[in-house]
Amino acid sequence: MVSASPQHGKRAGRRGGYPGRVRIIGGDWRSRRLEVPDSPGLRPTPDRVRETLFNWLQPWLPGARCLDVTAGTGILCLEALSRGAAFAVMVEKSPVAVRALELNLQKLGAVQARVIQADAVGFLQGMAEPFDIVFLDPPFKSDLIARCAALLEGRGWVKAGGLIYVEAPSEMEVLPIPDSWRVIRSKIAGQVGYHLAKRSA
Repeated sequence: MVSASPQHGKRAGRRGGYPGRVRIIGGDWRSRRLEVPDSPGLRPTPDRVRETLFNWLQPWLPGARCLDVTAGTGILCLEALSRGAAFAVMVEKSPVAVRALELNLQKLGAVQARVIQADAVGFLQGMAEPFDIVFLDPPFKSDLIARCAALLEGRGWVKAGGLIYVEAPSEMEVLPIPDSWRVIRSKIAGQVGYHLAKRSA
């Protein structure tokens, strides 16, 4: 267990109706708006939180390989690709969300991304390949942070010195992450805490 040590940050809101929209805020696809399905638990990371997160990530983004194990809208990987990441894998369980992701990749012409329809835990139990940046932003009413973090570390999904972004309820004072992940940035916005950890080299 590692203390989150939050300071300041995000509340995720989901727009009602279908389709909703989410906007890429930086990089080559800046200001492109993408459709978001009305799917239970789908909680796109708000613009101002992504702005802060990608300011944190910018030194590591060029050429990075990214993984989002609970992709939802896929906006975190799409933002990373827009800002110079080389490749992204987006894992999502909901077939509705997967279809929307595939359509948005086609819309952007994003050939450097792959969408996998799978349960996060089941996917992480498979054959691992190390990534530079991992996004972990599961539904809050789940135990997926702890379960996914243990598998990410134990099975070798994160490179030595790699980064892990974790989004969690703001009241979670201690993140259920491995001791080998050191929280280097942390903020809170409303009911959401967002944290960037670095895996020991």
